[in-house]
Amino acid sequence: MEERITVKKSGFSVPKHPTVPFIEGDGIGREVTEAAKLVVDRAIEKAYGDRSIEWLEVYAGEKAKEHVGEYLPKQTIDSFEKYRVGFKGPLTTPVGGGFRSINVAIRQKLDLYCVMRPVKYVKGVPSPMKEDVLDVIIFREAIEDVYAGIEYEAGTQEAGKVISFLNKSMKAGVRDPSGIGIKPISRFGSERLMKMAIKYALENKRKSITIMHKGNIMKFTEGAFREWCYNAAKPFGKNVVLESELKGDPKGKLVIKDRIADSMFQQLLLRPEEYDIIVCTNLNGDFLSEAASAQVGGVGIAPSGNVGDWKAVFEPTHGSAPKYAGQDKVNPGSAILSTAMMLDYIGWKDAARLIENAMGKAIRNKRVTYDLERMMNGAKLLKCSEFAKEVAKNM
Repeated sequence: MEERITVKKSGFSVPKHPTVPFIEGDGIGREVTEAAKLVVDRAIEKAYGDRSIEWLEVYAGEKAKEHVGEYLPKQTIDSFEKYRVGFKGPLTTPVGGGFRSINVAIRQKLDLYCVMRPVKYVKGVPSPMKEDVLDVIIFREAIEDVYAGIEYEAGTQEAGKVISFLNKSMKAGVRDPSGIGIKPISRFGSERLMKMAIKYALENKRKSITIMHKGNIMKFTEGAFREWCYNAAKPFGKNVVLESELKGDPKGKLVIKDRIADSMFQQLLLRPEEYDIIVCTNLNGDFLSEAASAQVGGVGIAPSGNVGDWKAVFEPTHGSAPKYAGQDKVNPGSAILSTAMMLDYIGWKDAARLIENAMGKAIRNKRVTYDLERMMNGAKLLKCSEFAKEVAKNM
């Protein structure tokens, strides 16, 4: 009998054997997805005994094109809508030309407006930083900004019309030919992202939220994002305090502050302990999450969740890496930790902690895949599937 996750006034109602749709993914997707499923199934069994996930495969990417004839079938989106929580492996999108990003399309169709990316140092991972203290969660807006897909190729009639309007009506002085991209950032999108971040911070006792923006230059998009985020904090009243108004100890209140985007990169390198949750626009968040991941060992162990209102799809942060496909070589850590995020999201926190602790033990014991093995002295090289079994064994 099919069991579905539902929403009640108090939150999610999660049955003992919920159906969870998953997309295997392109390239290395099959390997890392199978590794993650093995680990999460073992963790649930160990933590609870009488619970399990009923995995339901749905199609996107190359496998969907082969089976269904299109890259993102409607039934895949319908399944994620129906079951509320899902997992996806990495999908390939060609650079230049071709179809738009499937990842972006999934977020837009399901209104998964926040890409949530925790970046935390795992003891034993080789890091380029002297002090391995980074522990931040990036809340990246996922629907708007340049990823909204409003773009015109240089030399086309559409680009010419936009350039002509800008030059004649707005006296803009845009060179022709030029590629044109439009960057929409709305008050609605900005405020709901910030509200999600504040609610999460208060529920999980985080200390601060930093609004990352480039408002000193792009005053009516990035600058507006900053102002709208501050505006979204007002209804939380006595639970929050602005950094500009702070005098001494915040006394348990959530501190709200902002930083210019370019400075934020420097701050995470030099003063990582001062940052906790970072809220940012789509493109800035993409850049920052990759850079932050590099400080703690790379995207191979960086998890991610695409989150909306009472629905989410979790995924590894890396790409499909087709040149490694079928070699059973790559690090499945990002996919594994993303399933731990998924378990946290539905309230199965004991199983999530089992996954994190077991993976940490594998790394401390230096039983790792090639990306970490080449940076460690005396490490044991494991295949992708072997690393998953090592993590499962550590439970």
